[in-house]
Amino acid sequence: MNTGDTYRLEHTVLERETADKIGSGGLPVYSTPSMIELMERTAFALAKAGNADTVGTKVDVAHLRACLAGTALVSTAELTGIDGRRLVFRVEVEDGEGVIGSGTHERFIIDPERFMSKLGK
Repeated sequence: MNTGDTYRLEHTVLERETADKIGSGGLPVYSTPSMIELMERTAFALAKAGNADTVGTKVDVAHLRACLAGTALVSTAELTGIDGRRLVFRVEVEDGEGVIGSGTHERFIIDPERFMSKLGK
């Protein structure tokens, strides 16, 4: 895994991901929590492709434009920084008209068994 590595996921907005359905708003538009989940999933997939197990720790994004269920999206994560076990990603989601959300996301590399043992599992 190196800075500059990228990963892309394609996704179509589902009815269950709209703000009115998940309770984060009252309109039938793609919800910010759903967009953040897509961004995290893309960064997670990039780290996993580099054989790293990670957990998300920080999200700083802007939801710039609304879109409806059925909209085709492309989510991109780019690894922009590595500081020990901390990974920093630039994340962006686009529809056919341009960027609908962008920002940064941080994940930490973990050992899954050790991580879960600290939680008593």
